[in-house]
Amino acid sequence: MTDYGEEQRNELEALESIYPDSFTVLSENAPSFTITVTSEAGENDETVQTTLKFTYSEKYPDEAPLYEIFSQENLEDNDVSDILKLLALQAEENLGMVMIFTLVTAVQEKLNEIVDQIKTRREEEKKQKEKEAEDAEKQLFHGTPVTIENFLSWKAKFDAELLEIKKKRMKEEEQAGKNKLSGKQLFETGHNLDTSDIQFLEDAGNSVEVDESLFQEMDDLELEDDPDYNPADPESDLTD
Repeated sequence: MTDYGEEQRNELEALESIYPDSFTVLSENAPSFTITVTSEAGENDETVQTTLKFTYSEKYPDEAPLYEIFSQENLEDNDVSDILKLLALQAEENLGMVMIFTLVTAVQEKLNEIVDQIKTRREEEKKQKEKEAEDAEKQLFHGTPVTIENFLSWKAKFDAELLEIKKKRMKEEEQAGKNKLSGKQLFETGHNLDTSDIQFLEDAGNSVEVDESLFQEMDDLELEDDPDYNPADPESDLTD
């Protein structure tokens, strides 16, 4: 008859010596404990980590232990799901044998794969960004290939813009026509300018003063006594 308690105690002692810094006993009655598993460092020293919690069933190792993800760092939800599937598969394959070390080792290898996947994913993202930048540059220099669809779309937009320009121009010309003076209006405007000075003098009345010193009596000029003076010739000399 198998002594399950003895096998479980022996495995606990072995696990404590194998994982001295990451093994923690949570309960001794229905033994429960945790083991923290950390991946190897990746390209940029990043790591992923999970803490596994195990609880021995009454007939372990002939029955699988209970297990769960107690905590984790830097793992995606799908990574956690993959780890739980891996534990289920390994537990089924190792029934009848103490298996915690085997389960932990399988998880360790899985974490290392995840770190490698992170590296590969980053390289693919980098290549994708470089390709997008290259495509954008080509698009800038080569433009958009003309197809029937995009040409018709462009033409519809162009025709609409042209129609708006024509409407605006017609409106401006119509407005300019309204503001343009007719021949009669131009004549009346000119006549008003002719009479403006007269109106100004009439409004001024007697307030207009003339400096008489600017003028002399015609007799004082003695123009008639000048032999060169010709009233009919405005250019005749007024002086010797």
